[in-house]
Amino acid sequence: MKVIKQSTRISFYIFAVFFVVIIGFPFFWQVLNSFKFERDIFSMLWFPSTYTLENYYKAFTTRPLLEYLGNSFIIATIATIFALMVGSLASYAIARTPIKGKNPLLLVVLSISLLPPIVIINPIYTIIRTLGLLNSYGGLILVNTLFTLTIVIWFLTPYLSSIPVEIEEAAEIDGASPAQTFSRIIIPLLGPGVFTVGILAFIQVWNEYLFALVLNPIRIKTVTVGLKMYEADNYIPWGTIMAASVVIVVPLITLVLMLQKRIIGGLMTGGMKE
Repeated sequence: MKVIKQSTRISFYIFAVFFVVIIGFPFFWQVLNSFKFERDIFSMLWFPSTYTLENYYKAFTTRPLLEYLGNSFIIATIATIFALMVGSLASYAIARTPIKGKNPLLLVVLSISLLPPIVIINPIYTIIRTLGLLNSYGGLILVNTLFTLTIVIWFLTPYLSSIPVEIEEAAEIDGASPAQTFSRIIIPLLGPGVFTVGILAFIQVWNEYLFALVLNPIRIKTVTVGLKMYEADNYIPWGTIMAASVVIVVPLITLVLMLQKRIIGGLMTGGMKE
């Protein structure tokens, strides 16, 4: 029995190392190439004799990378906040309303997030143009809020369903209004779930490309669209693009690493609810 447990543990570590290497290698190669001269990138040298920061200098000087980062941060932050506000109310309504077909309803909500954006980009473009929100923060915030709502509702509904109704009934007996009960009792209990789904929604908006490209082709460019701007008609500065990509990805990786315990805790807690 002991031998079986030991072999299982060894197999687990082998698989974990293999998985980390496979997943992490592209980012490792990207970081490594961001410090290379272009001749070394194309020669496929693992470790060049000379490293350079020229690619990072060009990433910030040839294009307004800080502006791209600012645009993405504003859009992702506001869209996430709106999605959490609306999504928590919608999840509460679904969890507490005694209706049949809740599970099919949640599946419909989830299926919306599985739609390829290219399939629905034309009607979305028409709606945003009609509202006069093209080339504005408002258009992208609105679209990303709607699409991140699916994650929020799917994640928070089972979380809310697990909160005993007796807590709300006790608050009602003590004279609390439904709004007071939701804001002072339910929201604090939802803290871990809201925090986790907020991080996931923020990352989704930060990485979004197609809507940012189509709805804001002129004025407001996010980081994903900004990366494309480094290319010329007949030349691709791979070193500069690698450096800009590192600058864009590192904040997300740092955020996840700093908050990984809370994220995993929220996911595990949400997964055990219901």
